[in-house]
Amino acid sequence: MTAAADSSRKLVLYIVVCGSPASRGVAEGIRLAKADGWEVCVIATPDGLKFIDVAFLAGLTGHPVRHHYRYPGEPDVLPAADAMLVAPATVNTVNKWAAGIADTLALGLIVEGVGLGLPIVAVPFTNEAMAKHPAFGRSIALIREWGVSVLFGEGEVPAFRPGTGESLVDMFPWRLAIDAVKQRAWRSESADHW
Repeated sequence: MTAAADSSRKLVLYIVVCGSPASRGVAEGIRLAKADGWEVCVIATPDGLKFIDVAFLAGLTGHPVRHHYRYPGEPDVLPAADAMLVAPATVNTVNKWAAGIADTLALGLIVEGVGLGLPIVAVPFTNEAMAKHPAFGRSIALIREWGVSVLFGEGEVPAFRPGTGESLVDMFPWRLAIDAVKQRAWRSESADHW
């Protein structure tokens, strides 16, 4: 059942954070998404945990921050996602995602999200040297072919000079990312009713 069919619940957005200093700013993304009416859940890659305050984000969202697969018989504590935002997306996550590797909960969810046809937006945050690796460019092109909106490159979110990423953390475009998710989810919900 889509959220539109059950108007008694909010749309659920999974924000997947990766091992990037820009993950420290995810609280801003959560606040913006909640102001737009989303129920928000945070999923972190193992390296993403290094940059976030798990207890604070759980309090902000009202949901535990998930970072590993459930054990057999353990209940799922998060509502099902209606959309996903992978931000900041690292080169590692983008390349594994494109290869279909699901060796972490975060990757498993975004790999599955593609298969489920969920609206997904990815916002890579990387330096120019890493972005020039041929595998990264192919991975970006591939996940775009699957219908994922990737906000990366000139005019969107450009790569930065090596060694300068830490100074750009506060400039991570959370508003752009949340707006892109809203637009993708709206198009998806509209298509369900035509």
